[in-house]
Amino acid sequence: MHTRKQIIEIKALTKIFSLKDKEVRALENIDLSIEEGAVFGIIGMSGAGKSTLVRCINYIERPTGGTIIVDGKDLSRLNESQLRDVRRSMGMIFQQFNLLMQRTAEENITFPLEISGMKKREARQRARELLETVGLSDKAAAYPAQLSGGQKQRVAIARALATNPKVLLCDEATSALDPATTKSILELLRDINKRLGITIVIITHEMSVIEQICTHVAIIDESGIAETGTVAEVFSHPKTAAAQRLVFPDGKRIGQYLGKRLCRIVFEGSSSFDPVISRMILECRAQVNIMFADMKDIDGKAFGQLVLQLPQDDEVSDRIIRYLKTQNLSVEEVR
Repeated sequence: MHTRKQIIEIKALTKIFSLKDKEVRALENIDLSIEEGAVFGIIGMSGAGKSTLVRCINYIERPTGGTIIVDGKDLSRLNESQLRDVRRSMGMIFQQFNLLMQRTAEENITFPLEISGMKKREARQRARELLETVGLSDKAAAYPAQLSGGQKQRVAIARALATNPKVLLCDEATSALDPATTKSILELLRDINKRLGITIVIITHEMSVIEQICTHVAIIDESGIAETGTVAEVFSHPKTAAAQRLVFPDGKRIGQYLGKRLCRIVFEGSSSFDPVISRMILECRAQVNIMFADMKDIDGKAFGQLVLQLPQDDEVSDRIIRYLKTQNLSVEEVR
């Protein structure tokens, strides 16, 4: 399998803000590579530096130090006109939609096209195509005030796609939306990634957003990258304290649960129709307590984790763990 090219490369990125009487290090020595065609999540708590990072990627914020290379171009070496061209290749979606209230949905989408010099008729045609892409063909003449939050975000996505970007930067794009709307917006983004091959970078503080859509994830903590890898790797075996806070229930290590022996089972895409725990109870002739469960069905596949309290009898507990390991599940005993 050939290696995909890196569309975004960040090397030793540092960003320092000078306030009245002190310096604030918003980002410290960040190294990150994002492959073309990936859905890459950047997750961290509030104040970790996520939004500063995304604003550095498109050079809205100029880094204090380090290098950002987008599609082979070192942004520090570009003049303003060249930077504008690179920014056009990166669509941006925000938490608060940032639509122009006096313009219809169609006119919001034609706006960046008019700025780039496209003729009005062509811009309108492109806007109609994009409204169809985001499932809002019937809302061309609607103003933002007449649209729901989810519809506004769909218009914002259509506008971000107007200039045929190679990368879509989503800064907390679903934070203002309810869970059902969030799910539909993430499904739309995943569809855009698959159909158009656009690289998507998602900035979020919610692990559920990462699990639902991302292929890779970087965890940002206290201005630096704490951990990075595929979502499956980081979710299954979080190595750092920052990753464990995001992955484990209520930020607790599983070892804090009471009980003599506990095991954690991570589901990484086995069929959600497979009743593995019921089979285990029958096969091992033993009962277990489910201490914690966080499971999701994504396209008929099970993703998530279960924490089981094992029986007092060590022999039976050993048998259960052996059985679970034969079922191609990631199983670890935690005390």
